[in-house]
Amino acid sequence: MSLQVSTGYCSLAGSREENQDFCGMATPAGAELDAKGVIAAVADGVSGGRGGREAAEYSVRGLLADYYATPDTWAIPHALDRVLNANNRWLISQASTHRQLDGMATTLTALVLRGRRYTVAHVGDSRAYLLRDGRLTRLTTDHVWDRPDMRHVLKRAIGLDPHLAVDYSEDRLRAGDVFALASDGVWEPIGEHSLKELLQRHADPAAAAAALVEEALARGGQDNASAVVLRVDAVPEADRVATLAEGRTLPLPPRLKPGHAIDGFDVLELLHESRATLLYKVRSRGDATLAVLKTLQPSLSADGEQRAALAGEEWLARRVLSHYFPQVLPAPERNYLYYLMSYHEGATLQQRLDAGAHFAVPDAVRIGIRILKGLGALHRLNVVHRDVKPANLHLGADDKLRILDLGVALNPGAIHETSEGAPGTPSYMAPELFEGASASVASDLYATGVTMYHMLTRKYPYGEIEPFQHPRFGDPLPPTRYRPDVPQWLEAALLKALARDPVPRFETAEEMLLALERGERLPLALPRRSPLAARYFPLALWRSLAVALLVLNLLLLYLLVAR
Repeated sequence: MSLQVSTGYCSLAGSREENQDFCGMATPAGAELDAKGVIAAVADGVSGGRGGREAAEYSVRGLLADYYATPDTWAIPHALDRVLNANNRWLISQASTHRQLDGMATTLTALVLRGRRYTVAHVGDSRAYLLRDGRLTRLTTDHVWDRPDMRHVLKRAIGLDPHLAVDYSEDRLRAGDVFALASDGVWEPIGEHSLKELLQRHADPAAAAAALVEEALARGGQDNASAVVLRVDAVPEADRVATLAEGRTLPLPPRLKPGHAIDGFDVLELLHESRATLLYKVRSRGDATLAVLKTLQPSLSADGEQRAALAGEEWLARRVLSHYFPQVLPAPERNYLYYLMSYHEGATLQQRLDAGAHFAVPDAVRIGIRILKGLGALHRLNVVHRDVKPANLHLGADDKLRILDLGVALNPGAIHETSEGAPGTPSYMAPELFEGASASVASDLYATGVTMYHMLTRKYPYGEIEPFQHPRFGDPLPPTRYRPDVPQWLEAALLKALARDPVPRFETAEEMLLALERGERLPLALPRRSPLAARYFPLALWRSLAVALLVLNLLLLYLLVAR
């Protein structure tokens, strides 16, 4: 079952000559509803400046159009923030270019309903309310000055300041929830008690929105009045991954062998097997195209968590459109739970290392540059790989590098609500992950640094880490300890990526990419070694010791004075 929402709106000028409010909504169906949800917004153009109506209309129309153009992998607040900040910059540029639009600005309150959650974005003094189980809750805080004579003066609005600060809030949806978005021309004259009564009296959202606006004007409201009402009729029973993924209810295929056939594909060989997954090389009977078929071990047919993980991986992989990743292929006659990826001749970096390959410094740098370009594309989609290592980096016969295995990739806010655990390979995991921190761009870049370090030295910067081991991290050993031919600029870049603390590491893949591309032309400074005490004892221990010594000194001073 998909999300089902009933909507209605009303906007009137009231006693004013011009209606500077603007409201709108988008209610897609099918795949777009599942991927992006329903969005509604109310904006109130600032009447003190010219161009208030233009600011309100552009902000709402721009939000409704551009939100659906953002990547499906972006979390809703991230997508809304990018769109609203772009709108803010456009309003400011228009106001500075056209004198007749000087001071154009608007409030905006938006609501996104997707899957089993809702998200509110808010700036200004329009409001969002939720009526649930007979209780009305205000979801927004007015951005006005806290003085009686300035309660209509906005502290925040779109177009008011180059730095736009938007409030975001999220929570779970329930069937029967009723949301109301209202300009101050509605909520101020009627008050929250009457607003609640009107929402309860009118079950139809269109009738409820009209009643709110008409009541506000009947009570002497002198401002434009606008309201949008949305009623949640049904929410999906399954989580978002299950809702989005194709073929999620299909049975798992049996264990396949060379010579077997499945849905028009001949199985050629088993490429890889893990505890949970199987990868086969297959060939299409129709056009002889080679592909990789990924599925689960047959023993996991009743494991809902693993099935959901494979479905989520397929959904995510379909949206990573970059030549640095294998591409998902269509499987029109699929009768089993699996997905197909493009097949490429070649070998992983780990296979090349195991075969005794030697990587010269220029080779390692070129590979590092390609890894970072691929990770940059992934990170821009709000996805963290979480398992960057030589075994997941494939060098094809076409001389292209591809990043493999999105099986544990993290897409927070889109298909993952939280980051649970720290999957990955211990020797490539950043120190903070062992302390329970969530994976991040910084931890992916750390793993990239370990990968390059290992390619050059066959060693690990902090030593090899076994599964279930809880290591103690000091300073990473410089790669020149094992490879004296590593230039100083490359050593500095690697040590920055491998810093024990994530703060001094590179902030983005693009920043680390520049460090490798510029090389010795613009070298980084070598990081300073940590003091011996900081290397082997945590800061918290020294702080505790300092507090204990302070307490002891005070006690001794007290005893001395008491004598």
